[in-house]
Amino acid sequence: MEFRVLKYFLAVARTENISHAAEELHVSQPALSRQLMDLENELGVKLLLRSNRRTTLTEAGFLLKKRAEEIAELVDKTVDEVSHAREGVSGSVHIGCGETAGMRIIAHAVHELQKEYPHVNYDFRSMDGMNVKDHLKRGTLDFGILIQPDVPQDYPYIELSYEDRWGVLMRRDSPLAKLTSIRPEDLDGLPLILSQQALKWKEFGVWFDQDESELNIVATYTLLYNASLLAEEGVGYVLCFDRLISLPEDSPLVFRPLDPPKTCRVFFIWKKHQVFSEAARLLKERILSISAAK
Repeated sequence: MEFRVLKYFLAVARTENISHAAEELHVSQPALSRQLMDLENELGVKLLLRSNRRTTLTEAGFLLKKRAEEIAELVDKTVDEVSHAREGVSGSVHIGCGETAGMRIIAHAVHELQKEYPHVNYDFRSMDGMNVKDHLKRGTLDFGILIQPDVPQDYPYIELSYEDRWGVLMRRDSPLAKLTSIRPEDLDGLPLILSQQALKWKEFGVWFDQDESELNIVATYTLLYNASLLAEEGVGYVLCFDRLISLPEDSPLVFRPLDPPKTCRVFFIWKKHQVFSEAARLLKERILSISAAK
């Protein structure tokens, strides 16, 4: 299986049209169709469902698309690193992270390095902890940021000198806004909006002293900004980290911390035996230096 043919397949999957993909790839339509049929014959499965207007993927086609995207991403990353090897410190550093105000430490390190190495760029990707680990294993990320109570297993790490504090984001005119902190009984029966990752890892069962399935969860989120709009409209109470969105005095929303307190530590991680580009190595060392100084 040639990588070139995989790129042809991805172009067809993206455009859903062999003619459009052929134009994009600068190959003839018959040649592209022949390459795709050879790929199907090689794998022994049908990948595409062809019609006059659209070309869609079979179940096997969807699986190949996912794997081909991973391969293409890794190839692009490798080409970027190798092509910049002779240019001094340059290229890209790829970092997967969730939402945390601890990102300020990373931002500070990047800002410092920018002055010394202006030809390096930084690719930040929003994803949950499970996806961070998955992409690190595949080699498509250089680093990840995990937000969790305990030290990560099987990954070297730098613990950032920051803790994320859980609390409730709510309308300013909510009766709970009068409180200085929120206890589990205060939220009893109220409509809640929870992070998908927190719900997946059952992070609130102990704090509420009941199973999450018994809570009145009306919505979940991956990005807090979207959840904040739901809170503004009165959909529910958002359980989230502090300091992720700006709350000026005239904001319709307020944040109140949980009582008893619930916090998470922030870890900058990488894969064991990782071979770093020079740009990635410098970022790791700078973050270690900043964290040690705090």
